[in-house]
Amino acid sequence: MSRLKIFLFIVLTGISFFAVAQDKPAPEENKGNIGFELMKNLDIYSNLIKELSVDYVDVINPGQLTQTGIDAMLESLDPYTNFIPENQVEDYRFITTGQYGGIGALIHQQGKYVVISEPYEGSPAQKSGLKSGDKLIRINGQMAVNKTYDEVSTILKGQAGTQVSLLVERSNPSDTLVINIIRENIRIDNVPYAGMLPDGIGYIKLTGFTQNASKEFRQAFLKLKEKNTLKGLIIDIRGNGGGLLNEAVDIANLFVEKGQEIVSTKGKKADKNQVHSTTSSPVDLEVPLIILVDSQSASASEILAGALQDLDRGVVFGQRTFGKGLVQNVVPLSYNAQMKITVAKYYIPSGRCIQAIDYSHKNKQGSFDKIPDSLIREFKTRHGRKVYDGGGISPDVKGSERKISNIALALYNKFLIFDYGTQFERSHQTILPPDQFEITDTIFNDFLKFLKDKDYKYTTRSELALERLRKEAEKEQYYDAVKAELDMAQTSMDNDKKEDLNKYRDQIRELLKMDILSRYYYQKGKVIGSLYTDPVLNDAAGVLKDPARYAGILEGKFSQPDNSLPGSVEEEIHSKDGQ
Repeated sequence: MSRLKIFLFIVLTGISFFAVAQDKPAPEENKGNIGFELMKNLDIYSNLIKELSVDYVDVINPGQLTQTGIDAMLESLDPYTNFIPENQVEDYRFITTGQYGGIGALIHQQGKYVVISEPYEGSPAQKSGLKSGDKLIRINGQMAVNKTYDEVSTILKGQAGTQVSLLVERSNPSDTLVINIIRENIRIDNVPYAGMLPDGIGYIKLTGFTQNASKEFRQAFLKLKEKNTLKGLIIDIRGNGGGLLNEAVDIANLFVEKGQEIVSTKGKKADKNQVHSTTSSPVDLEVPLIILVDSQSASASEILAGALQDLDRGVVFGQRTFGKGLVQNVVPLSYNAQMKITVAKYYIPSGRCIQAIDYSHKNKQGSFDKIPDSLIREFKTRHGRKVYDGGGISPDVKGSERKISNIALALYNKFLIFDYGTQFERSHQTILPPDQFEITDTIFNDFLKFLKDKDYKYTTRSELALERLRKEAEKEQYYDAVKAELDMAQTSMDNDKKEDLNKYRDQIRELLKMDILSRYYYQKGKVIGSLYTDPVLNDAAGVLKDPARYAGILEGKFSQPDNSLPGSVEEEIHSKDGQ
């Protein structure tokens, strides 16, 4: 292991919805003034806290006030520079290692209850019989009802080997049971699934870049290669928010020459200026590669996709990526606290930085803007293809974008998809394997019956626009003249919404399918279940099945670059990591 890997873990979390810029070095003549300003303001702050504690009319909490001040200060810099108090250190350790002490389950807040979303396969939670949909009533004898997600998450975590006792409600308030679980060191796989698609196409789903991600990926790839004649490989990093820089470098190393620069970092301090190159002989220089990306592929995902694109080693397929070109280090503070701090920008082999938001300047409204078009620069890949900085990784071939409808989003966010899945599991002991299971008309009609007494009201953008029009008409005293037309438009929209359950039936079926599969086959089952109904994946496989087209894209003949700057991030469905 290199000295950098031992002493320097460069963390690129990419979890937030924004990105960061590098500090400019202070001019030499100002360095003394900066030192004086720092000491002066620390003294002011110290005196301020003392005066508040003595004179403020109510009792204050100095720790809470300080936390608020620190958070506000760091928020003014960028979303990635964060203070980590001692009681949150384990959560940040999980981000980099993929491991924590706990029961091994996803949880979510549903009204006054914290509910089990999904036990991890093979986890203490799963082995003890905890199920999706179980409501937590008591934990170690303490009432869990009306506690927040964060409070319950903290209680469920703990040292491996210790016991936690849960009183859960399953089907109804009278159906409760006690489940005793021995905590373990929970490890979340970076590669939940690897397998073969038709026509000799390999597929690896990569969901993170925590420690050992490259080892997991290497093992998955070698297993595919050993048992099959690979005609191509799809690396799916859609929704992958990133992780450790060195893991992205090591995965790229599997497919490019030893000694090849993958990424460099540049910061204010000289020791942050580093070049990260491949250090081992590659495993396969010939297998055609497709790297699947979307708007939530960020940081380390963008290093992997961008490096393979810049080196013309693979075709990037999908949607423009998030655009996080920043590096964070975690540094220790006093009293076991830590700080994650932005220390550098990173640059992929063509020399471009794909950072999308300029955090070095605020606009007049006090917020941050995207890198303006006028500052976007052109770069070249190894074979001379044009690529651009300042806005994420633009795909070589743009895949179709799957936008979720208002009705499907409402059913998901109001937990009606989830609650039906819970009801379904209680009445079906088994289902077909994930590559065969489908939501039949019988199941879908049963779901429609389930919805009859449920509230899933939602507001469309058209309705919001119509409401704004009503208000403007009232302000300008036109309302009486246009009221009939506005009411007619609202009635027409209401009638259309009644048809949405049928209009977006396929989307709703897919959400139901994924929820139900997770209860029987967990994360792996969801991936397998989506393989044959994912149009983007099928289109990507089509490129690999056409060697002439694949080669032409890498030569710049048939590419379809999306050179527009990224728009606002679309609202996506996410599941919160729990315990």
